[in-house]
Amino acid sequence: MLYIFGGLPGTGKTTLSMRLAQDLGALHVRIDTIEQALRDSGVRIEGGEGYVVGYRVAKDNLRLGRDVVVDSVNPWAVTRYEWRETARGQGTTFVEIEVVCSDRSEHRRRVESRSNDIPGLTLPTWNDVLNREYHPWEEDHIVIDTAGQTPRQSVAALHWVIKSMGIGV
Repeated sequence: MLYIFGGLPGTGKTTLSMRLAQDLGALHVRIDTIEQALRDSGVRIEGGEGYVVGYRVAKDNLRLGRDVVVDSVNPWAVTRYEWRETARGQGTTFVEIEVVCSDRSEHRRRVESRSNDIPGLTLPTWNDVLNREYHPWEEDHIVIDTAGQTPRQSVAALHWVIKSMGIGV
């Protein structure tokens, strides 16, 4: 099973995706980590290089029968399509999960106060988040709104929605 996360920076997607991966004993693939490793190796990120690596890492692990949780902004229809095709190509199912924070003030506070857990990664500013290209999701997907919730409450909501869809968590 491939769990495909997306959402703007500061919405809580990394917290949720990491906790889901931990709960499932699944592999966690984080595009921020991949892209920073590429930068640290001297690669200039100009587009989807981190995503391409992520698709292939996910593919390898799906082929081994592992559940994979992917964590990325996932801002365009093409990235979402490629994640779905990664799952389909391995004959496995997938679920897409968009994480949002509908409270603009809370979202801004999170962006401006979050700590950086990836050495060398430049975190986006609130202005960067506001100006980020992010296309609406057109395919069926789960939406988790983390506004006014603790991470534990958001994870519980995610588990409930996934179970109600008949997906084993």
